[in-house]
Amino acid sequence: MFDDPLLLARLQFAFTAATHYMFVALTLGLAPYILVAQLRAALSGDRTRMSAVRFWGGLYLVNYGMGVLSGLVMELQLALNWSGLQEMYGYSFGAPLALETMTAFFVESTFLGLWIFGWDRMGRWAHLGCFAVVTATAYMSAWWVLVSNGFLRNPVGFEMVDGVAHLTDPVALMTNPAATMAFGHIVTGALLVGAAVIIATSAHHLRRGNDPQRMFSRGITYGTLVMCLLPIPVAAFGGVQFELFDQAPPTSGQTYTAAEIEAVEAAGDGVPAVVGGTADILMMSMWGLMFFLGPVLLLGRLVAHFAPGVRRMRWALYPLAVLPFLPYLASVGGWVFRETNRQPWTVVHHLTTADAVTPMSPAAAAVSFGLFTPAFALLAATTWWLLVRFARRGPEGGPLAEHRDDDSAPAESPTSVPSF
Repeated sequence: MFDDPLLLARLQFAFTAATHYMFVALTLGLAPYILVAQLRAALSGDRTRMSAVRFWGGLYLVNYGMGVLSGLVMELQLALNWSGLQEMYGYSFGAPLALETMTAFFVESTFLGLWIFGWDRMGRWAHLGCFAVVTATAYMSAWWVLVSNGFLRNPVGFEMVDGVAHLTDPVALMTNPAATMAFGHIVTGALLVGAAVIIATSAHHLRRGNDPQRMFSRGITYGTLVMCLLPIPVAAFGGVQFELFDQAPPTSGQTYTAAEIEAVEAAGDGVPAVVGGTADILMMSMWGLMFFLGPVLLLGRLVAHFAPGVRRMRWALYPLAVLPFLPYLASVGGWVFRETNRQPWTVVHHLTTADAVTPMSPAAAAVSFGLFTPAFALLAATTWWLLVRFARRGPEGGPLAEHRDDDSAPAESPTSVPSF
């Protein structure tokens, strides 16, 4: 394996992208819940509800930091290890990524900073507006990334000039079905990730009898509804993408002839087909578990509501601690299946993966893999440890927890209007 620079580059990027997506999914899954929770607190003027916003917002903040860092590492690897892709398709594939960078690192980060440091410095509606911008730009960033990825799957809206692809139809690029269907699949899947994390965290605190202002009971209810409603849309958006897998892109034939395309695909890419097949099975099995688990959770909530004595059976909450693994494994399995299905092409029928990789010696590839992978794994593990630690601490110990001096702080009614 260490004698094959292409395989090392692919493994390195696969690990980086899969890890990055795990943090992106939680960002997309938590943001709407936090936004709605803050909206309800602002409408009711109930300051006590803001403790829940601060708690979930603290987890969002820790997760967001690693999402940004892993995204930077991923883009660095695209530039260093995949120069062939950048040289030929930088004007078309790279344009949405440039917009994503401006969206995430300028607009989203700026308004997240205002939200973090603006709790007691701006009005409640302005503060809410900051997180509304954060939520919108988070989804916009995901959209631009999927536009780029959709171009690889179904290249459209460009023409080749002197061996370089120039964008000619931005509308075709942005309405690419490989991007639009993937966006719906990613969004619904990310909401499942967020719901699973909220359920697991809430279950931990409910087992301990810790439920201030019923914030964790509300978390369980929200997560249960999402787990019941979204598995079908996730499968629907994923299923329609299978139609694209067996179709040639509309630009097929510009770079390779039909005979050359057939020869490239017959040669394969050196990765056993069992990899994609296993990823597909993993994705479908995890989705199946979530499909049946949603109604089970709903039944449990109904029983607990009409038979209060059942709430004392806290042992039933223990299995929910592993619930986040289901959507995470399904997401990673789906990504591996989608990407391996495209091989041996980086840009289908236009650029092979072997031609996209940067020419490098086996030693250079091994050094890159040996430096990036352990360091990235350490950062990811540290972030996951921090997320678990702050989730277990509860609303009093999170990064955004409100710390007051009881001797000097004025007494406030639970229903007083917050100044934020």
